[in-house]
Amino acid sequence: MGRITLVTGGSRSGKSSFAQKLAEETSEERFYIATAPVTDHEMANRIELHKKERLAGNWQTIEEELRLKDALQSIPENAVVIIDCLTLWVNNLLYDAGKRGVTLTEEDISEKCHSLSTTAKKRTGDVIFVTNEVGMGIVPENEIARRFRDLTGRCNQVVAKTADHVILMVCGIPTTIK
Repeated sequence: MGRITLVTGGSRSGKSSFAQKLAEETSEERFYIATAPVTDHEMANRIELHKKERLAGNWQTIEEELRLKDALQSIPENAVVIIDCLTLWVNNLLYDAGKRGVTLTEEDISEKCHSLSTTAKKRTGDVIFVTNEVGMGIVPENEIARRFRDLTGRCNQVVAKTADHVILMVCGIPTTIK
């Protein structure tokens, strides 16, 4: 069985770079599942820059905003996989639910994260999840921002529970939590 690693931390804490380095030390067959939607010109440029940075490392990129479990199941079993990031995935799920007039609950997100983690646990290759630590700041002033924070926090807890390793990134420095 492969290992599950959760890399968490604040924005620009070095999470993605650390995850990529860890993956490149693990396997020659590398997949990157990107959850970021293209929302504007700046984001499109950012995504293209990240794709170019991964080309030298022989990465194959899959862009999937919602169906991470399906994307993970489509990848060869022995390959190392980075899923970057769970925070944007929760955002995408919350947005999609809102468009459909549905409320995404903590129970819903727990179920989705448990299913994703179970799928990752069954693989022979390692899976590295990247997420933001969103619960260390002030309580957001509006309902949707509080729900996003709560859903992301619940997602992180579920994945961390099943993970073999949890790494907190602070100022580019990895700190082992589990």
